[in-house]
Amino acid sequence: MKTHRLARVAEVVREVASETILFEMRDPRVRGVTVTRTEVSGDLQHAKVFVSVMGSPQEQELCLHGLQHAAGFIQSKLASRLKTRFTPVIHFVLDQGVKKSIEMTRLINEALSQHAPGNQADKADGTAEEGEGGSGPNDL
Repeated sequence: MKTHRLARVAEVVREVASETILFEMRDPRVRGVTVTRTEVSGDLQHAKVFVSVMGSPQEQELCLHGLQHAAGFIQSKLASRLKTRFTPVIHFVLDQGVKKSIEMTRLINEALSQHAPGNQADKADGTAEEGEGGSGPNDL
């Protein structure tokens, strides 16, 4: 199947899933959900919907269980929007990309702060750091 058609169908699945979750679902387990991306199989039979959920791991699992329970409802909304022979079966997957990117940013910032030229361990002449005794924005 052509890749541009798969991309269009994946975008429609993402739009319908996010609109349905945001505006039409009344399940109290499903809160703080963001649909990040979707992947559709080449035969349009299956669709993976990647979601990012705010909260603890227990809240994320509970929310994912609520989404799996509501997959048929979301699939019926998708069927009314798509004009294809088959409606993709929706599977929800917890997207770890946001969590991993935050962790990567933290590690990079930590590495940069350890190897910065203004680091106290690198100073041999004993000069003061920026926040020590200088006039800064917090000294007013």
